[in-house]
Amino acid sequence: MMFEHVLFLSVYLFLIGIYGLITSGNMVRALICLELILNSINLNLETFSDLFDNRQLKGDIFAIFVIALEAAEAAIGLSILSSIHRNRKSTRINQSNFFE
Repeated sequence: MMFEHVLFLSVYLFLIGIYGLITSGNMVRALICLELILNSINLNLETFSDLFDNRQLKGDIFAIFVIALEAAEAAIGLSILSSIHRNRKSTRINQSNFFE
């Protein structure tokens, strides 16, 4: 796959994630869009690591750390989301009042 195609795919995923994060009214959808943003960043890390740094694995190792961060974010985010849903009976962002 050519370098430009991978970058266009990464930008497309990033823009879908940003659009979904801004327009999302549901917390689950916001978490999924955040995962899309982080995956597009991983795609860029892998692409530029392969292009510029083919002997060392700096981009690959950093991408593994980002994947671990994504897993922790998903686990903690979904546990917080289930707690909010249990207490508020809704996962809508605009219906949640965290200061009550």
